[in-house]
Amino acid sequence: MHYMLILNETAEDFARRMDPATTGEYWGGWNAFIGAMAQAGVIVKGDGLQGPHSATTIRIRDGKRIVQDGPFADTKEQLGGYFVIDVPDLDTALDWAARAPSALSASVEVRPVLPPMPAPGA
Repeated sequence: MHYMLILNETAEDFARRMDPATTGEYWGGWNAFIGAMAQAGVIVKGDGLQGPHSATTIRIRDGKRIVQDGPFADTKEQLGGYFVIDVPDLDTALDWAARAPSALSASVEVRPVLPPMPAPGA
């Protein structure tokens, strides 16, 4: 079963990525987490994301595009990245999510991935 680990981080954690005083510790924690998942063979796909300042949000209202810089919600946590993992069940997915560095200061949302959709006309 595939589960997505949606990795949320605080603004302070995003700042640690680039701060010379904290970048080693920040990336060290993530590299250990990613290495453990890779060694266990559970990673299907994963990517880190640039900070929320690089986001663009679009909405369609009354048939018109409304484009806004930045994330759509004002929150204390922002999406920092994700992994899709292949594990037998939700409990195992939660075990991996609990090991993510962002679980210590923000949150990790775990969601089952929908199975592939049949091709149209199939």
